[in-house]
Amino acid sequence: MCYDIKASIETQLKRAERKGDLSAVTEILENLIPFTDLPLFHASGFSHPELLIYTSDAPEFPKVATWGLVPHWVKNQEQQQKTWNSTLNARAETIFEKPSFKASALHKRCLIYIDGFFEHHQYNKKVYPFFIQRHNHKSMALAGLWSEWINPEHGGKLNTFSIVTTKGNSLMSKIHNNPKIKEPRMPFILTDDLEEQWLHSENDMRDASRLQNLLKSYTFEDLKAHTVEKLRGKNYLGNVEETANPVLYEDLTTDF
Repeated sequence: MCYDIKASIETQLKRAERKGDLSAVTEILENLIPFTDLPLFHASGFSHPELLIYTSDAPEFPKVATWGLVPHWVKNQEQQQKTWNSTLNARAETIFEKPSFKASALHKRCLIYIDGFFEHHQYNKKVYPFFIQRHNHKSMALAGLWSEWINPEHGGKLNTFSIVTTKGNSLMSKIHNNPKIKEPRMPFILTDDLEEQWLHSENDMRDASRLQNLLKSYTFEDLKAHTVEKLRGKNYLGNVEETANPVLYEDLTTDF
């Protein structure tokens, strides 16, 4: 699962900077960032924050989108509110099967750039939050699905997205040990070369099957983790930079 992330403004500019598009960097900073909730030092998907996504129809310039995918067939705002808490994540194994995700998996895939994500570990009946990031502290490109929903009540458009998750790697198998889940999960993290492959739209289910094989076989291992302050309750720091700082717990003896 991936319900908690960190996403800085600097991370949102990495794709444009990598391609040397300084005008895009300026436009993103001036015309898009003010309409997001960035920077997100810690954000829960259940608060439905707005950030930037790069989509298959505009791979070089991002859109502002809300976390929690709303399929185009949702009939009204009441149904929308009920839907998006259950579409924060999309399991890679079933994105071409589930009604909420199938159309987006075929034609509306996106990239979400983050600094890292948070996950909880259970030990001796207590819960400890971890922050997971790349060893070199570089940004992560997450595989995502998106949708444009038009509110039938007033015609307003809402871009929304879901983060694709996959089976946890060796590190996540140690951290994500919730007994209520069948296996550890993690967001599907893409290398630079796989970013473009992910954005390329599939035309039919035969092409989709090739992508499905990639989703099943690929695991990103370049990660490290450390414990942080509690992400819930009275000691929660909130959306501040210190939220991802290392915190040691004397009663947690598991070595990560």
